[in-house]
Amino acid sequence: MTPQPVNVFVGVAGWSYPDWAGIVYPERRSRGFSELAFLANYVDGIEVNSTFYRPASPAAAEGWLRQVEKRPDFLFTAKLWQRFTHDPATEWTAEEAQTVRRGLQPLQRAGRLGAVLAQFPWSFHPEAAAFARLRRLAEEFRDLPLVVEVRHADWNGAEGLAFLRERGMGFCNVDQPALRTNLAPTGVVTGPVGYCRFHGRNAQAWFARDAGRDRRYDYLYSENELAPWVEKIARMAGEAQKLFVMTNNHYRGQELVNAIEMKSMLSGNARLPVPEGLLAHYPRLRARALPVQTQGALAF
Repeated sequence: MTPQPVNVFVGVAGWSYPDWAGIVYPERRSRGFSELAFLANYVDGIEVNSTFYRPASPAAAEGWLRQVEKRPDFLFTAKLWQRFTHDPATEWTAEEAQTVRRGLQPLQRAGRLGAVLAQFPWSFHPEAAAFARLRRLAEEFRDLPLVVEVRHADWNGAEGLAFLRERGMGFCNVDQPALRTNLAPTGVVTGPVGYCRFHGRNAQAWFARDAGRDRRYDYLYSENELAPWVEKIARMAGEAQKLFVMTNNHYRGQELVNAIEMKSMLSGNARLPVPEGLLAHYPRLRARALPVQTQGALAF
């Protein structure tokens, strides 16, 4: 059995989804049940989605730390507030940047902040204004482990990658629907932090105006689709200090299915703990799951 590389952290995007009840999380929960603590039994880290919509408060971040205190190696990545990535019309203020930084400080002080993900929209192209924005981001948050996610195919060139390398910023390798204008899968490390992100391949819903979040990310990767990525991740692990592998195909717990499968594949097909509800809904996980009775007392 080959152990998973110690610098690779496989996790999921978010943890608060109503459709996970009875699939990922038990339908009936004990008093004080923590979704985050529950997930920390099965993955190595988690990508905080809420920080995209509003900066975290220090109190919230301290609460996240308490919920995973029994998992000392568990790391967080956090999406950067969309004010910095989706609002090109006006410049952000120093106060706004400080609000973001203040909210992440508890994670950073605890050594639990693995990356800050600046997720840009498909409409963000490699042109002068974009490079100027990235340059300012790199300067503004030079004390944070920044990773940049772009989605347009025009970024598949040497100029953008060289720009990130010069500033020590990470590049997010995305798996998304194979559409003509979408960035194709890559396996690039441009800084100390490497990042891979799996959005699913639901091409029909990807740009559909009436597709909500659940439909757009409703996709379950097959193991055959994951296998080339596992080989790529193993190679990238030798180039990065830390490498995050985050699944974002969240609908009905599919991201946790694929995260567990990749963890197993990266560990020489080791058998791993799997939530009972997830195993019942996705029986293909039986080939990679420890018997329920041997999983031990997990901290929920």
